[in-house]
Amino acid sequence: MMKPRKPARRSSNFQYFLVGGSMLVMMSMLADMRDTWKPKQVSNNCAEIVQPSSILGRDELAKLLAIPERDRKEAVQAVVSEPYCRLPKVEIREGVAAEREVYPLAFDPQTWFVVLYEGDEYAGYSFLFQRNGP
Repeated sequence: MMKPRKPARRSSNFQYFLVGGSMLVMMSMLADMRDTWKPKQVSNNCAEIVQPSSILGRDELAKLLAIPERDRKEAVQAVVSEPYCRLPKVEIREGVAAEREVYPLAFDPQTWFVVLYEGDEYAGYSFLFQRNGP
């Protein structure tokens, strides 16, 4: 009759490898990796004040919201006067610098309507909520 075979012993080097690998995995799970892939912060502070008394009324806002993206910059400028200020340029699409102009809302001055231009095209808008208005 044949004796049952004992399982082969793994080398102690392999055990050290498993323990070390496990420790690395645990450390990587505990590490805060959010800073590694954090997007570049964009400044929403005015870089240049253009017209301190500029505001945007409800009628103007309604007209602006009807303008399609990628229309000419002149289409937007036909609706509004000079902006309150210009924000620092940003890069929304890689390699394309975008200009941002700010118009505080007449009915809520702590809310800014921000118009985005890429070259001579209207690229869109956003709302920026201020704590202390313009």
